Amino acid sequence: MATASQDIRQSLLAHDAEFQRLTEEHSRCELQLKQILKQSYLSAEDLLQEANLKKTKLYIKDRMEMIVARYQRGQA
Repeated sequence: MATASQDIRQSLLAHDAEFQRLTEEHSRCELQLKQILKQSYLSAEDLLQEANLKKTKLYIKDRMEMIVARYQRGQA
């Protein structure tokens, strides 16, 4: 099943503009989060940005999962 899910994601990444955009945005958020967490001291602003990035990543991941589920329903 994991392979089927990976195949669906690869297909969506190749053919679905929204999925591509969400993937890129998720990667961008992940990169920003890593940059923040590299710091030895986090200011209040950094902590707020960290929380916002984590929320954004979760929202994006949920949207991506909805697209995968919609694709799976369409294939059934």
